[in-house]
Amino acid sequence: MSCYDGSSGTLGMKLVLVRDQAKNHGGDSADNNAALADGRVQATYLLLDPETAEPRLTIAANYLTDLRTAATSAVATKFLARPDVSTLGIFGTGRLARSHLAVLPLVRKFKRVLICGRNLSRSAEFTKEVSCEASGIEVAIANARTCAVESDVICTCTSNREPLFDGRDLRPGTHLNLVGAFRPQTREVDTLTIERSRVVVDTYGSALSEVGELLIPLKEGAITRDHIAADLHELVSRKKPGRRSPEEITVFKSVGCAVEDLVGAELLLAAHLNQGI
Repeated sequence: MSCYDGSSGTLGMKLVLVRDQAKNHGGDSADNNAALADGRVQATYLLLDPETAEPRLTIAANYLTDLRTAATSAVATKFLARPDVSTLGIFGTGRLARSHLAVLPLVRKFKRVLICGRNLSRSAEFTKEVSCEASGIEVAIANARTCAVESDVICTCTSNREPLFDGRDLRPGTHLNLVGAFRPQTREVDTLTIERSRVVVDTYGSALSEVGELLIPLKEGAITRDHIAADLHELVSRKKPGRRSPEEITVFKSVGCAVEDLVGAELLLAAHLNQGI
């Protein structure tokens, strides 16, 4: 994933290795824990001098990826979620779940967080860990249906290949950030969820080539290409509207794009320089 920013004169590239979970961990069973799922992806980021291509900064980029993914979800949430939300639902107990729990409260004032993992013991462990970090916010374990029914904002941060809940369970006015699935044959929500929602993507190109949440309903004939209402640039620049009513269900689907990594690396370099590192 390479990117050049002409405005700042920076060039960057992320190298990513994705291991096949089924081959490396004995199958895609519901008992695979978060540590195994997290170990599937290893990333390294190179921030380069655009004139000479010499490295200016080399970053072990798993955390960078987690943080920029959550930050992008937060931007989408700022524009798409209702202002009066109170409950955040997170599917998953890995690194992405943790980064979303850290960042989403910066754009909305949540009173409660519901955690839904595939493994009850890991969900309990994760809930105990993050309860200490989520100051002033109640954190509790929930099953999939409860998480879908009671959450105002939902973040799906899993390696699931099949939908996590029934789309009929979503309340009007819910906003969803879908960040876990990144292959055409995998998805974290069902066709009904997409049919019921106003859909925004990070980029059209990736959405129409990588996103199972959209490609599967398109293949089924349940939606058309026009069901994608906007990309993130159009949303932030206000070329297209975000939430149009309190009752509307909104979805932001992200598979990541190179400019998000580059901006994160630029900010990290600036912080290093300011600290004299």
